[in-house]
Amino acid sequence: MGLIDTITETLQASSSSTNRGDERGESKGAYWCHDCEERRLDLDVEGDEPPACPACGEAMTFERSPGSTGCAC
Repeated sequence: MGLIDTITETLQASSSSTNRGDERGESKGAYWCHDCEERRLDLDVEGDEPPACPACGEAMTFERSPGSTGCAC
């Protein structure tokens, strides 16, 4: 049964999970500056207002991932 246990463990480890181990909670998306290709995870932003891009200073756009992976990339 060692081989079957190994295969089972491998498949469980490679399955997609929305829990990425972030102690801050689950991300809902990320803020993007498409001109500068800058990205900030929503968990890294304080408040309800979109953050300014650190490169150009323009307001960043919030985007959600259409998938169920919990990642906005």
